[in-house]
Amino acid sequence: MTEPRIEVGILHRKEIVFRLNGKFSVSPSDIITEGEHKVICLSGNRILWNGKEYDSLMFIPENENCSFDLNSVTIGVDFHWEREETQRFSGILKLITDDTEIVAINRIALEKYLTSVISSEMSASASLELLKAHAVISRSWLLAQLPRFNGKPGNKRASNKRENPDEIVCWYDREDHFLFDVCADDHCQRYQGITRIATPQVAEAVRSTRGEVLTSESRICDARFSKCCGGVSELFENCWEEKHHPYLIPVYDKFSNEKIPDLADEKNASGFIESSPEAFCNTRDPKILEQVLNGYDQETTDFYRWSVSYTQSELANLIRKRSGIDFGEIVSLVPLARGASGRIVRLRIVGTKVSRVVGKELFIRRILSASHLYSSAFTVHPENVKDGIPQSYTLKGAGWGHGVGLCQIGAAVMGAKGYSYREILSHYYRNSAIERIY
Repeated sequence: MTEPRIEVGILHRKEIVFRLNGKFSVSPSDIITEGEHKVICLSGNRILWNGKEYDSLMFIPENENCSFDLNSVTIGVDFHWEREETQRFSGILKLITDDTEIVAINRIALEKYLTSVISSEMSASASLELLKAHAVISRSWLLAQLPRFNGKPGNKRASNKRENPDEIVCWYDREDHFLFDVCADDHCQRYQGITRIATPQVAEAVRSTRGEVLTSESRICDARFSKCCGGVSELFENCWEEKHHPYLIPVYDKFSNEKIPDLADEKNASGFIESSPEAFCNTRDPKILEQVLNGYDQETTDFYRWSVSYTQSELANLIRKRSGIDFGEIVSLVPLARGASGRIVRLRIVGTKVSRVVGKELFIRRILSASHLYSSAFTVHPENVKDGIPQSYTLKGAGWGHGVGLCQIGAAVMGAKGYSYREILSHYYRNSAIERIY
């Protein structure tokens, strides 16, 4: 197998402004051009550029020193750090239409893509072993999603919804993209081209693990990861489709002979979440956090344990807006089922007008926050109850993200303690092996 080239969807707009840095040949013509350009989507799926109409455009760099800038790229879509920025990319710029918009796609070699992903997901100053681990899991995750590499059919649904008069259960996953392989945001993997400068450490991490992937039962692993597991990692099936992966099972985030506590039990979960047990990811060391977190991620200071408070009106309005259901005043939030990490997978919301069960973890996080609650591993504290109606609520929580697979903060601590990337991967992905496929 040779190194694949992949197509990454970066931006879609009615109009796109971009800058070519260096000389590019433009398909289907032979024009060589550089500087700032603007393309506009016309009716009939046509692209207007330099006074002419095209079905599509391909800007091919003359050499590896050429790059292009895209204006107004949104990062952190639907998350608390959402913003727009200008980003720079190497490789080919491909422009196509999708209904009334132009889609900007970056065609690039997989290993160059990984160099950016690692620099975008974490600080490029992270330890070499952590960067190696991330190179392997990012490569594995990507190839596991693509039908041409994983041997599975495409058309995977991005979400699934089960609804009846008493219950709404949704799960959200990466969708199959029909115009490109993966998108550039957190819904796939955070990819920001060469906007974040790659250090020699990142280049070495990608080079030294070239072609390496995690495998289990002769298949490339769907290697999930999140910022902070909160002490125990979660089962895949508690977050997404009801499918068991032997390498995505609960892991106590420390090397210990201790048995993982039964966090599906409400009493055990409450005690675990409201305490601060020892774990690799239980750290506030700024040198560690700087390895994992870019500047905008560091705007959040609480990862391992956190709390958020709402007034009654804030919570009722938030739930109505986010769920589309008018519950009235919120009488109670009742966890009905928790996963192995203590994350709530089914939550009953009791209102003065209606009561409904909601799940899974991301749907719960979306309903209870203007963007996304850090995780669904939380306890509920109603406060100042008047006539049976709490006037405020405090949620005390653990971890950041879904908690499945590698814990980025925990892995950073392991790297700082001297563990190798192979030891880091074997800790978080049980029943897996590392193989070089190209």
